[in-house]
Amino acid sequence: MSEEHLCVRCARLGPTCCQSCQIYVGPGDAERISQYVGEPVEAFADFRYPDDPIYLTAHDDDPIWPRTVIREDGHRRVLNRRENGDCTFLGPTGCRLPLEVRPLVCRLYPYDYNQAGIKPRLASGCPVQLLPPGRSLLQELDMNLADAERWHRMLYDEILREPHARLDDLPPGVLPANGATNAATNAPAGEASGAGNGTSDAAAAAATEKG
Repeated sequence: MSEEHLCVRCARLGPTCCQSCQIYVGPGDAERISQYVGEPVEAFADFRYPDDPIYLTAHDDDPIWPRTVIREDGHRRVLNRRENGDCTFLGPTGCRLPLEVRPLVCRLYPYDYNQAGIKPRLASGCPVQLLPPGRSLLQELDMNLADAERWHRMLYDEILREPHARLDDLPPGVLPANGATNAATNAPAGEASGAGNGTSDAAAAAATEKG
């Protein structure tokens, strides 16, 4: 890995995903974070309407997501942000939460996914033009498909616990009989195409990506 982390270089381009995105906090996330920081979920998260309303209709390939994550009034539980837009847990050197405590959507990024599993291509928000020659985005971020699949299973099992979940109107066969989601992967994740700039690309992608 290069001496300077990709996320550090990304931050120099402008607001990062930790500074410009609403981050969904699932029931399991809320419990883990609350236990770690010693505070109730209300201290670090709240229900809010999406910054971009297109988020409410951008999940055609994932019918479980809007029926569990998003309440009928369009709000979902997200991490608080400071006045400058920074995530409440963003510190001088990155996230102040340990990896296994961070929200699952944070751990999974830049993997893209739906209820069926991890998608073949990565999300487009990371500045891939800053990668060292011969390095992939996943190598530079020290991420692997096995962890992503585990976190994906956790995420889709835990969103079913949302008290506002509306599962009665799901299409037939979407929800397995045992209540757990099918985390079979579609294909090994590849690199995102093109050279995202980490700022405008990330902001545009955030409207439709999970979070």
